[in-house]
Amino acid sequence: MAPAGDWTMLTTAVNAGADAIYFGVDKLNMRIKAANFTLKDLPKIARTCKKNKVKSYLTLNSIVYEEEIEELEKIIDRAKTAGIDRVICWDFAVAQLCKKKKMPFCISTQASVSNSLSAKFFKSLGAIRIVLARECSLEEIKKIRKKTNLEIEAFIHGAMCISVSGRCFLSHHLFGKSANRGECIQPCRREFEVIDPITDKSMIIGEDYIMSPKDLCTIEFIDQLIEAGIDSFKIEGRKRSPEYVATTVSVYRKAIDLYFEGKLTKEKKKEFLSELETVYNRGFSSGFYFDVPSSEDYANIYGSKATTRKVFVGKVLNYFKAPKVAHILLESGRIKVGDKILIIGETTGVVEIKIDKMKVNDEDNSSAKKIDEVTLQVPFLVRRNDRVYLIEKMKK
Repeated sequence: MAPAGDWTMLTTAVNAGADAIYFGVDKLNMRIKAANFTLKDLPKIARTCKKNKVKSYLTLNSIVYEEEIEELEKIIDRAKTAGIDRVICWDFAVAQLCKKKKMPFCISTQASVSNSLSAKFFKSLGAIRIVLARECSLEEIKKIRKKTNLEIEAFIHGAMCISVSGRCFLSHHLFGKSANRGECIQPCRREFEVIDPITDKSMIIGEDYIMSPKDLCTIEFIDQLIEAGIDSFKIEGRKRSPEYVATTVSVYRKAIDLYFEGKLTKEKKKEFLSELETVYNRGFSSGFYFDVPSSEDYANIYGSKATTRKVFVGKVLNYFKAPKVAHILLESGRIKVGDKILIIGETTGVVEIKIDKMKVNDEDNSSAKKIDEVTLQVPFLVRRNDRVYLIEKMKK
């Protein structure tokens, strides 16, 4: 299951091999600061997903206030009419309305389901899936699996919160932006300073970002999660970039497929780990799967440790389907033969290619600069006004 914060991410997730996508509309979801969709988008989302045999899940996973119940009912009605497959929730009002309207629903990780008795309770309410608490270890998941026939979902990659399931008041206390309403601005990810009010002297707290956990990454033990009987693997990241979605979804898709082919080797896992390191990450941790996280599971920088970054260089002017050639205008920087570029657009998703050869202003050339017009072979359909980025390796 892949995150879809906007149309570009949705298209990218589908193209990369996701079996399902989860998304929010502009209200009542835990990533209210993502681009998100509107109620008018629901029919198109459902059509796009069904056409590609991908399930669509609408997240309604924030707390719901009394004055929002009417709006909530409207959203559920529109989702059901549009053909959205399921709702993800944890507020009992959402669950009750979904049951009343016969809209299939799943229980979010916000509910902190960490045992089979809780799972049975939510099943009695009509839930068809539980997204397990992030605190669950692999051994605990196996025990829960044996005692419930509910579908089980678990996170396999992406950001982790110091408050585990996001029920944190730091953002609310400092800035009036509640994490429980999807508004968190993540002050926890920053460096902190301790001040002595008597001497007015201060110190930075250690070398670590003590409230900023590393990202979860399970690629090195994904086979063990498959064998535990988990039904759905969830990638976090509705606020991250389309190339993050492209890389994470395609890597885990390949790993899962290789497992069932009996070809998921240690060498392959190492290759996949290196690939995951190229996109946004705060360093990697195995989360709670094998032990309670230690001091080594906290980030030591603010922002990303990605080994590459994308730099805007231009846009697509045209695409010629028969020869599979893109016509690109360079608006910034330089590109050369041997470089890797990304072409990104709402309908296109993310296309990554390595430049083997190109024409610059209608002549063969090995490099191009700002204002040059470039034509090069692109095996996948791209579209006019798609944005073009150079992939640069980050300096250590």
